[in-house]
Amino acid sequence: MAAGLGTRMLSDVPKHLHSILGRRMVDWVLASARGLGVEPLVVVAAPSSAAAFDGLPVAVQAEPRGTGDAVRSARDALAGVADDVLVLSGDTPLLTSTVLRELVETHRREGAAATVLSFEPDDPKHYGRVLRDPGGGLRAIVEYRDATEDERAVCEVNSSIYVFRAETLWPVLDRLTPHNAQGELYLTDSVALLVEDGRRVAVYKGGDPVETEGVNTRAELAAAAAALRDRVNEAHMLAGVTIVDPATAWIDADVVVEPDAVIHPFTVIRGASRVAARAEVGPHAVVVDSTVGEGALVGPFCYLRPGTVLEAGAKAGTFVEIKNSRVGERTKVPHLSYIGDADIGEDTNIGAGGITVNQDHATGEKFRTVIGSNVRTGVDNAFVAPVSIGDDAWIAAGSVITEDVPPGALAIARAKQVNKEGRGGKRND
Repeated sequence: MAAGLGTRMLSDVPKHLHSILGRRMVDWVLASARGLGVEPLVVVAAPSSAAAFDGLPVAVQAEPRGTGDAVRSARDALAGVADDVLVLSGDTPLLTSTVLRELVETHRREGAAATVLSFEPDDPKHYGRVLRDPGGGLRAIVEYRDATEDERAVCEVNSSIYVFRAETLWPVLDRLTPHNAQGELYLTDSVALLVEDGRRVAVYKGGDPVETEGVNTRAELAAAAAALRDRVNEAHMLAGVTIVDPATAWIDADVVVEPDAVIHPFTVIRGASRVAARAEVGPHAVVVDSTVGEGALVGPFCYLRPGTVLEAGAKAGTFVEIKNSRVGERTKVPHLSYIGDADIGEDTNIGAGGITVNQDHATGEKFRTVIGSNVRTGVDNAFVAPVSIGDDAWIAAGSVITEDVPPGALAIARAKQVNKEGRGGKRND
């Protein structure tokens, strides 16, 4: 279910589409369902966000009429194609395939008409309380506002995640009626109707309450992100990656980091980036949709923008920004440089203050700079693209290169120094 707007987020972006570690919140839930092998996987969305789920079957909830109506919206997509229907909330990004598998196994083992996933948080807040019968099955789910003091003292609460036997789900949804000020149809009422009918409703209590906590505010979004960061970092470390300070390293879910890579503190690696073995990134580095080759060095205080490829043994050093460029093996861009839309060969050194001037500001068009292998550039060089520097060339310090430099040549492109004796400290006329 991903049709709610999430008004407590105070955002124009629907709650389920807010980003956490490179994925939308709902994508984390979808990933947990895919890990279980759920098929078909149907997203219930509002009309305004239906297009956000391209490639998935989408059931549109035309009006926000509650969770019961949301599930009913998926009837056409699911009727006749599933024996059991697993209902998930799109705002539970910490959910894992493991707990869902245990939930479904409990449901089938007990032959239940429905099974509720419950949990016991440290603070039950205003969650609906799960009340059990003497046999351990569900007697009722009581919303906090309707609960007695004794019922509010119950710590086991409803996660709003369920498994229903399909043949009982669709008929009971047709019996839902609005009995609240919002005029909404609650999915919890369908569970209550099944209990009233004498059907067995089982309860499976998850072991880790964090997994089923919903996200409704920006504060809860940040807490969920921190928990997912810890999971992602732990997985990398168990796979052989050194993360010096896991609390300050933020690595998106789809980033690939090979064993023996080292991630230093205050490093952010985003998108579809790849970090090869024995590379070191950080501290204070940002890598976005880039490739860091084997043994390459990034940082400190470095920004690799999308499309950057550092080949094996290359270096992007302190206060260096690189965008949409390929830096050859063992080539170094040590400090204070901007490299954009460039191709640099092997064993080249870019002196401090190297700049590729890649945009024609009159037209906005971008051009590429090509710098060959074993090139030595001086400090404060600017390369006005399109321009090509041949292999083994040298560039004098302070030069602005506007024309191609042949292989093996020394290029000098700067004004001649003029010294005027006795003029020190005086104004220029």
